[in-house]
Amino acid sequence: MKSSLISINDIARALGISPSTVSRALKDHPDISVETKKMVKAYARKVNYRPNALALSLKQQRSHTLGLIIPEIIHHFFSSIISGIEELAYDKGYRLIICQSNEDYQREVINTQVLLDNRVDGILISISKTTFNHGHFKDLIDYGIPLVFLDRVSQEVNTDRVVTADYDGAYIATTHLLKQGRKKILHLASPQHLTIGELRKKGYIQAMKDYSLNPDESLLLMCDTGNEVLKLKDDLLQRAPHIDGLFAVNDFTAIAAMQVLQEAGYKIPEDIAVVGFGNDPIAGIASPALTTIEQNGFEMGRQAVEMLIRRIENPGTFIDFQTKVVPAFLEKRTSG
Repeated sequence: MKSSLISINDIARALGISPSTVSRALKDHPDISVETKKMVKAYARKVNYRPNALALSLKQQRSHTLGLIIPEIIHHFFSSIISGIEELAYDKGYRLIICQSNEDYQREVINTQVLLDNRVDGILISISKTTFNHGHFKDLIDYGIPLVFLDRVSQEVNTDRVVTADYDGAYIATTHLLKQGRKKILHLASPQHLTIGELRKKGYIQAMKDYSLNPDESLLLMCDTGNEVLKLKDDLLQRAPHIDGLFAVNDFTAIAAMQVLQEAGYKIPEDIAVVGFGNDPIAGIASPALTTIEQNGFEMGRQAVEMLIRRIENPGTFIDFQTKVVPAFLEKRTSG
């Protein structure tokens, strides 16, 4: 049989005192005697009393709940973001509802409505690859819900955001290969409507230009997942005899590309040096271990939730929207 939750009225009836006395005793109100406080708290512990979060949120006009929408929980980068968010959020007295879009625009839209229905105080979002229409984000702004974008951002919505130094990271990765004498460097890129894809491609191109090299279309391939590497295997192998380096937009793509090249007889890094982006744990156990760019997801999560809570707790204060950039740096291993 399902047990019913104990209310303040239940405690009051059991102890023969008023509900208001119980409420004030639980809050350590100075008007309540020490003996009464001890009695009420002891009984509350005995019956496993829990405050009614819904009633409190209605009274305070705040739920102390945050929403998070990310593309995929399974990725180490996004799980690191969650860890950073949770550590600070729970320390500040907020709970977290996590939704994943699975890189699907329609699911992302549904997720925003779910979070609205749950009366969250604010939302953190990393947009999906298939999101071209940003109206659902604008709707959240119209509803008065504070937003913070992280990693993948919308340029159409003016709000706070926390991002990796994507351009700098791509520039560092490409320059690392160039310093080794690699000149024909293939870039496996993300869709260019995503800011991360655009900036990482720009960083790659600028590094090449700084070494008096102009990458043509043969050195660019839109491919940013392991599955896409397999689908575009023939395209990759057609380019392989003409390249000596490869910079992939993320680690999963870099490792999948290494495997395809190795199966075709190419040696990494002797024939083709490879650098990824993200420093996923799989990078360290790949063979050879993957040189990559570290992007600190944990710190991104902490900074993003800090910005969001500041907005929530200072609703009447004018605060300029900010973009915080988390530095990226090279994690050198043996693939390149």
